[in-house]
Amino acid sequence: VQLAESGGGSVQVGGSLRLSCAASRFTNCMAWFRQAPGKEREAVAMVDIDGGTSYGNSVKGRFTISKDFAENTLLLRMNDLIPEDSAIYYCAAGVLPCNRLDSRSYAYWGQGTQVLVSS
Repeated sequence: VQLAESGGGSVQVGGSLRLSCAASRFTNCMAWFRQAPGKEREAVAMVDIDGGTSYGNSVKGRFTISKDFAENTLLLRMNDLIPEDSAIYYCAAGVLPCNRLDSRSYAYWGQGTQVLVSS
């Protein structure tokens, strides 16, 4: 599975961004992770093959994950951005259902896209 993220950039506090991940195909679990300098990789959002979604506590109510089946693209809509959202965002694909995966067991990863939120 090939994954390629795009859509990152710089935005001010309170702004919005939409990240895209072009996928050669969708797997059982598609997810977004992020990693800020000096911090561990953090799960942001994930979507199962049946459409069920889950979110990290820090982004609930602000971020929305979805799949565009026509374009084979995983999307992440990010609203009300804060400086703590600044990180490299990675798209990941897992062969098992999301509830059976942790961050180390996703089989496929994109190269990442940088998001910077400034005040």
